[in-house]
Amino acid sequence: MAEGGIGLDEGFSRQAPVQWENASVETCTVLSWLGYKPQIIQARRDAYSENGRLWTAKSSGTATNIVTGSKGEGLTFFLESDRDEMNLDNSVVCLEDGVHAYISPREITVLRSCNRMSYPGHCRLLLERRGTTIHPFINDALCDDGFRREILSSDLYVNNWSKVPLLEDTVHHERAGPSMPVTILGEIHTDTVFALRYFCPNILSKWATRPRHWPPPKVVQKVLSLGAFLTPVGFKGSEYQHVEWRVCFNAGEIELVGNLNEIQIKLYVLLKMVKNDVLNPRQKEVSSYTLKNIVLWIAENNPQSLFHERSLLHWLHEGLDALRFALVTRELPYYMIPDRNLMAACELEEAQQRTWISTISEMMNEGPRMILRLSKIRQALIVHPEPFRWYNTRRMELELLTLIDLNRRAVCMDENWVTDETDVILQALERRQNEIVGEVFLRMITEGSRVNNLADVYWRMLG
Repeated sequence: MAEGGIGLDEGFSRQAPVQWENASVETCTVLSWLGYKPQIIQARRDAYSENGRLWTAKSSGTATNIVTGSKGEGLTFFLESDRDEMNLDNSVVCLEDGVHAYISPREITVLRSCNRMSYPGHCRLLLERRGTTIHPFINDALCDDGFRREILSSDLYVNNWSKVPLLEDTVHHERAGPSMPVTILGEIHTDTVFALRYFCPNILSKWATRPRHWPPPKVVQKVLSLGAFLTPVGFKGSEYQHVEWRVCFNAGEIELVGNLNEIQIKLYVLLKMVKNDVLNPRQKEVSSYTLKNIVLWIAENNPQSLFHERSLLHWLHEGLDALRFALVTRELPYYMIPDRNLMAACELEEAQQRTWISTISEMMNEGPRMILRLSKIRQALIVHPEPFRWYNTRRMELELLTLIDLNRRAVCMDENWVTDETDVILQALERRQNEIVGEVFLRMITEGSRVNNLADVYWRMLG
């Protein structure tokens, strides 16, 4: 096993039995029809990337918006999970030790990271140079560190942003780690993190120079160019938690996930289904981020030729084994910074730990039948192929139209956040969306399904 990595279990045969291969191929087909075709995933990625660029343009250069998480990766339906986004203050840069401040213009505020006495992957930020355009939320979050130096408080920074008035039809929820969750129109859940750029060539070079099967050098260089960020959250239990910041690589991780092959992506999707359908964690003791790191380690440490449609369920077996090992040992190295243990602060109770380890072991012992524990897969295998394909074709079209509509509304929005509803493109999008929903509504009524109205069908199809 490579450092911090997860490799192919030598005790698990590389020569898959016919039943494993057949079940793998069938599962690949089902996942494609469920909305995980490479073309659909890429269309989602492109739409959310464009959405981030549009909102960045509206800030007039003061901030950069990036849609992150499963939405930015293109791996969830429109309402299937929260929309995670990162807003970066362009008037601030944070520098690792050894990086000179003169690389930044004078109008930029420079903060210097200090990771002494902080858990790996975390740091504190000392003010090195106050810029001419410092944001008031940065200025108001600076406090004395006890040694007559100004340090940026992560807690104060989040609190400053939490006081910003919300738009109409938006409900604010309690802070969750570094993010501020809101609900728009009662249906769209968004987690926003206000973060800072972090220039850390030493950390990135350690990642880039690891021996690996994947990703290829071109992708490694792209990840390096995308850099790092600091999010306002400290390590749980740290005495400096209120002034600590966590290092993350959201843009680079989106690039990495975008360069996984089709089988690795489908492995990631299946592991997330296991989390939701089988484990069902209550407090994110196991998160999608945990599973993404497992998949990235598997991709890095194994020849790419081993990932093909006949091997999908064998890699699911490997992924479950890696997850079980992480639960047993309470250790999972962060893919970008292996010294950081992603399980260190998961607050996993012993009873829950034993239950999950037992459940995962049972799944692994079931062979190809373990896939039947996943509700979407099970329903797809039971239902008649024709209505299954008919519905999912329309559901995917509706989702893509909704994403186009989302970006068009950003284009048609004025400085007062009012959208021009007379725009001909918006009207054409709405007509086609209504046609699809109406068609599905009528078929559901004909087949005896209980639906209340067209709006109910619309939200169901996007969830």
